[in-house]
Amino acid sequence: MGEAIRIIGIDPGLRRTGWGVVESLGNSLRFVAAGTVRSDDKAALATRLCQLHDGLADVLHQLMPQEAAVEQTFVNKDASATLKLGQARGIAMLVPARAGLLVAEYAPNAVKKAVIGVGHGDKKQIHMMVKVLLPKAAFDTDDAADALAIAICHAHHRQSIAYRMAVA
Repeated sequence: MGEAIRIIGIDPGLRRTGWGVVESLGNSLRFVAAGTVRSDDKAALATRLCQLHDGLADVLHQLMPQEAAVEQTFVNKDASATLKLGQARGIAMLVPARAGLLVAEYAPNAVKKAVIGVGHGDKKQIHMMVKVLLPKAAFDTDDAADALAIAICHAHHRQSIAYRMAVA
């Protein structure tokens, strides 16, 4: 049947970046770990980005995922907040890429559809389904739960023809 693939899902944010690691083998998923990297909101932007970078790099070093998935940024009304989120998202993509991982990106609606079956839903529905799909999952923040949902989404999509061609 093959070997289990360890996947890290990352939910980028400047204050809190959630991460969640699962192992995927065929159709089965196993919870590995989840948590949140925090930045000091009183520090300068560059310092905060370094904090996110270093925290994610530590997680990757400790848990050794083989693939990564990051949620795509949505645009909101506040251009400044969107730009800062984009910078945090850049860190979330850079860290696994520098570690040699292929980084997949998923729209929020695709994550919701993979986890709860429809493209629209609230956080409570997502968290409930994460617990159903990963009964042993423990997460400290909504961001970590969302990161697990991103990892689950990637586990479901990684066998698609387009993804297999990108890896080849």
